[in-house]
Amino acid sequence: MNWKLIICFALIGYGAYQHFSNRPIAHHPGILANQQPIQNNANQSQFELNGYTIQPLQSFEIKARVLSAEHYTFDREADLAPVDLALGWGVMSDDSVLKDIQISQSNRFYYWRVDAFPVSRELIETSSANMHMIPADSQIEKMLKSIKAGQLVTISGYLVEAKSVDGWHWKSSLTRKDTGNGACELVYVKAISIT
Repeated sequence: MNWKLIICFALIGYGAYQHFSNRPIAHHPGILANQQPIQNNANQSQFELNGYTIQPLQSFEIKARVLSAEHYTFDREADLAPVDLALGWGVMSDDSVLKDIQISQSNRFYYWRVDAFPVSRELIETSSANMHMIPADSQIEKMLKSIKAGQLVTISGYLVEAKSVDGWHWKSSLTRKDTGNGACELVYVKAISIT
């Protein structure tokens, strides 16, 4: 029996499995998540999580298409938010628009690039966002880590500010109209569904 051949086939099989299981989910053209994210005043006191003080700023609900998902393990923020989701709603949930936009994530940012704009820059920027996800419990964390591009998610919880006794802090944006550093949402996820 040729062990090198067996190992080679096993590696090819594993690579094929990784490729197909992580492939973005395609949809027919058309808006899949029509509603804008909803936020309201939060009537919730601060609480402790993983050694950090969490202050809810606004209640938050969103139904969106996952444009990209990135996992983090080594930065300090991973203590709270092990997953970032780049999410799109409205035109940014439509395959006929997304096919002309290249999307990526790194270093806690979401990036997009176009050769020609399928819709206006303003629509792209106000219909998508990078969101840092703080799971409320281990089951939600497991679900967040299973998400892949193309899926539809419904998330409810709070936009929050996190603080530590050493002075470190991380605060959510409260608008979808900002861009750049500080424009990401920091979401404490109380409930999530994935389709």
